[in-house]
Formats: sequence, structure tokens, C-alpha cells
Amino acid sequence: MRDFIQGFLLCVEFFFVLYLIGYSSFLFLSVAVGSSDLYASKRRNLLKNELGNDYYVPVSVIVPAHNEGVTIEATVRSLLALDYKLYEIIVVDDGSADDTSQVVIDAFDMRRIDRPIQRRVPCQPDEEVYETRAWKVPITLVRKKNGGKADALNMGINVSNYPYILCMDADSVLQYDSLEKIVRPVLEDHRVVAVGGTVRPCNGAEIENGKVVRYRMPNKLLACMQVLEYDRSFLASRILFDKFNGNIIISGAFGLFLKSVVIAAGGYDSSTMGEDMELVVKLHVFCRENDRDYRIRYVTDAICWTQVPEKLSDLIKQRRRWHIGLFQSMMRYRNILANPKYGAVSFISYFYFLIYELFSPYIEVFGVFVTLLAFAVDLINVPFMILFFAIYVVYSALLSLTAFFARIHTIDLKLYPSDAAKAILLCIVEVSCVRFILAWVRMTALIGYHKKKNTWGKIERQRINIK
Repeated sequence: MRDFIQGFLLCVEFFFVLYLIGYSSFLFLSVAVGSSDLYASKRRNLLKNELGNDYYVPVSVIVPAHNEGVTIEATVRSLLALDYKLYEIIVVDDGSADDTSQVVIDAFDMRRIDRPIQRRVPCQPDEEVYETRAWKVPITLVRKKNGGKADALNMGINVSNYPYILCMDADSVLQYDSLEKIVRPVLEDHRVVAVGGTVRPCNGAEIENGKVVRYRMPNKLLACMQVLEYDRSFLASRILFDKFNGNIIISGAFGLFLKSVVIAAGGYDSSTMGEDMELVVKLHVFCRENDRDYRIRYVTDAICWTQVPEKLSDLIKQRRRWHIGLFQSMMRYRNILANPKYGAVSFISYFYFLIYELFSPYIEVFGVFVTLLAFAVDLINVPFMILFFAIYVVYSALLSLTAFFARIHTIDLKLYPSDAAKAILLCIVEVSCVRFILAWVRMTALIGYHKKKNTWGKIERQRINIK
């Protein structure tokens, strides 16, 4: 019996070590490719090798909002500061219980209008429509019955007038040139149906007229570690997957879509908590099933600044919701896996998200549990395992720092020495501790999720430091 247990524990430990090596190797490749792309992009910008500013794609910017009275005015004002000409702003108040609508009405002197809305994609009925044309671009506010974020986005699609829609969060701020940069792939290639941008935490940043005038790492340590996590995530897999049209997620905080294709595919699905990923995977399926030549792109220098949770309880709510959304999308489109029709999307993208995103919390928590069990029964080489985990943590931390400093340097932000020291110290904690805490949260996310699967989730907001 002891031999059987020993053999089982050794097999599990061996698999766990291979899993960590595989993840670290993929992360290394991704960060190397991502860093190279960042520096190449910066060189092109220095040489002015970019499209002229007299080309504009008409874009409808949709901002779904639910109880966002604290942040919504700053978000809309940041949109008015965009260095772009041909766009409109649509705020969809999804049954807020606070003063979200009144803040927008008062701040931008909006007037109620009677406007019929064509239901091109399903959504809950509208209650009131407000509009103003007194600003740089038209601003529309729609109050509707609560139906969730996806439902609010569908309402925005129905209200929109332009052929491209840009969907973002109500607690986010677009950099002044982000709209001009995110439409470039559309101008370069008519096959593009969706484009994702980069999302960075704005906690600690001062933004004036869409430009970051002072950048500091957040005061809250949890927010600081999310800065490192975001930079690693967006620099890594998304740039690499972009090389073979393999991105299956565009952040809900910042994504551009060809409206006609989104409508043809059925719009956002209000039955899922991960409406952003669900839509992108659905677009892959829709285009391939209908033999449409398409591209889904990622633009690294189109930047959206967003708030990240500063409390552990809020972070847990967010990551729980993300993991449920991931599970729903992966299961709904599970026919993609090992399907030659989907090419690299099947054999690389879907497989990566299945192993290193959906199953990763179970593998990691179980691996740690088995390691502790093996230690308890004296069936493990303790010095070797300590050395291995130490190497893994240092290696992962170095990759996180590489992504962080590459991002800071290539977008010309000034980094204070104290912030650099904070990043160096906290990257170890983020990789070795916070990662496993969140792994536990994600592992337990599916317990009882049916009861709250369509709720927005209440996360405490702070006023965005914008001028």
C-alpha cells in the first residue's frame, strides 16, 4: 500500500513540475515576443511610420453603466478628450439604483427625446432616452430595465449609428490617442472584425485631457500587484496569439467590433458572466462556420486605463466572475477543441486557456496539497522541491518585471525610484502568494454560481484622478 501511495504521489509531483515548467516556458516565449513587439512599435512611432490622421472610421463608443454615479462623468469627459473626429458616445444606464443617469444629464445638459429603437439584437426595453449635441460629438443616454452588462451592450448596439462599435467599462478612461490607434488594423486590413486594446490600472495615475501627466504605483499593495499582473498578461499571450489570429478574448474594458458581424452572430449573450470572451469565441465560430475570411487583432499601444479592486473582497468577486465566464465560454464552444477546422485557435489558443486558465486553479491547488502530503509522510526530496519552487518564483517574477519595465519604457512614462523598488519587492509576493490565493478563489468559483450568474456584482468605486 505504501508503495502504491508513494508511486501515486510521485506521479502527481512529476505532472505538477511539468505543468509549472510548461507554463513558465510559455510565459518566457510570450514575454520575449511581446517585448520585441513593443520596442518595434516604439521605433516605428519615432520614425513616424504610421497612418495619417485624416483617415477616420466612424465609431460608436458604448458605455454600459450600473450604479456608476461615482465614475461616469469622468469617463464621458475622457471620451470627449479623444484625439478623434468621427464618433459618438452612448451611455446605457442598466437599471441603476443610484444617480448614474442624473449625473450624466446634469453634467452634459442633456434633454429627453422620443426616439424609436430598432431591436437588431435582443435586449430589455428602454425607459427613457436623452441626447445632447452641444459637445464635440453627440452624446446619447439610454435608461433601460436592468438586464445585465451584456444586455446593456446590446442596447448600445441597437442605439448606435455607426458601422463600428467600441465597448468599454464605465470605470475606465481611454488615452487620448487610443481610438485612433485601435482603428488602424481596420484601415490596414478589410478582413478585421474585432480589435482589442491594452488595459492598464489607473489607480495612482493622474490623467489630464486623456494624457497621463503623473504616474505612480498605487498606494494599496493589492492594486500594485495587479499592475504587474496586467502588464504580464497583456504583454504575454495576447501579442503572441495575435501572430496567428488566435486571440479568443478581448477585454470588456476596451474592444472594437464590426457591428454588422456582431449583429449577424447574435450580439452579446446575456446568459453568461463572461460576455466579452463569449462574443469573441462566437465570432471565431461564426466566421469559420460561414467561411468568412476574417482577422481578430490586438493592438498593444491602444491603451485604456481602468480601476482595479483595492480590497481583497472586491478582487475575489471580480476573479470569481471572470472564472465563471471563462467556464461558460469554454464549455459552450467545446467543439473547438482538437477540431482541425479551427486551426491554431483549436490546438493552441483553446488548449492554452483550457489547461493554463480553466483547469489551472485545480492543478495548482491540488499540486500544493499533494506536495504538503508528501512532505508529511516523508516521501519527498525537500531540498529539491524548495530549490525548484524558488527557481520558479524568481523566474516568474523576472518575467513579470520584464513586462512591467518594458511597458513603462515604451509608452514613455516616468517611473519613480520608489515605485521601481515597490514593483521589484511585490513581484515575488504576487507570484508566490497572491497567485495561489486567487487560485483557490477560482477553484471554488463554480460552487453555486447559478444563483448569481447574471448579476453585475458590487465593487467599491473610487473617483478617477482626471482633470
